[in-house]
Amino acid sequence: MGSYLRPDSLTEALAALEAGPRTVLAGGTDYYPARVGLPLDDDILDITAIGELRGIEAGNGEIRIGALVRWCELADAPLPPACDGLRRAARQIGGMQVQNAGTVCGNVCNASPAADGIPNLLVLDASVELASASGIRTVPIGAFVTGNRTTTRRADELATALVMPAPPEGARGCFGKLGARAYLVISIAMVAALIAPGRDGTVAVARIAVGACSAVAQRLAGLEQALSGATIGPELGSIPDAAHLAPLTPIDDVRGSAEYRIEAALTLIRRALAELGEAAR
Repeated sequence: MGSYLRPDSLTEALAALEAGPRTVLAGGTDYYPARVGLPLDDDILDITAIGELRGIEAGNGEIRIGALVRWCELADAPLPPACDGLRRAARQIGGMQVQNAGTVCGNVCNASPAADGIPNLLVLDASVELASASGIRTVPIGAFVTGNRTTTRRADELATALVMPAPPEGARGCFGKLGARAYLVISIAMVAALIAPGRDGTVAVARIAVGACSAVAQRLAGLEQALSGATIGPELGSIPDAAHLAPLTPIDDVRGSAEYRIEAALTLIRRALAELGEAAR
């Protein structure tokens, strides 16, 4: 049986991690299912009593989501329209039980290829704030997640927040995913999109990210470039084609073939862009 710590301050938590590696526990919605049938012999650091890791703050040119913010809190948070995709993911991830217990930051640290939060955070240019006894550093989401369930977090570090810059003026976000059913399902493909209009009615900023179609969620730079300067309207949905999805490396598994994933992702992208184009026109 491993040891269990539940500190009530960040300083105490970081001291525990400096003393030796521990499994960090917040919502537990990823940890406990993975341990079914196995002995609970990990040394646990339960961070749920650390009040300073709670809350969503907006100001000083950034939006900060504390490490203990749960999906249900995010879904109802008064965030700008650019975060609509992230809030939509919050209402669709897992089921009500997962939304009430699981944390947004935990979804990132678990680093599943099918993590619903990561594509949305990619299009919001979010970073992960990492604290240790020796200091604080921030790592962009795209550099933080390095592979299937692997990240750049060191054993002595704790992810304390997700931080994103204030979104571009007029930006709107969108999210869509495909699964075998509506809830309690691992996504077959998912898409997050963000569009910001210019004063001339064309696309000034376009960001598109796809998850569950590679070991790590990917921004589609070629498609973003193709969208730049396009007239805003539902016709944006006709711009993407299969060539824009070339950076993706989907796999064949029980949920779908690689070919099916590409077709699904393309359809989701087209729908998201048509929706955003109509809303921003």
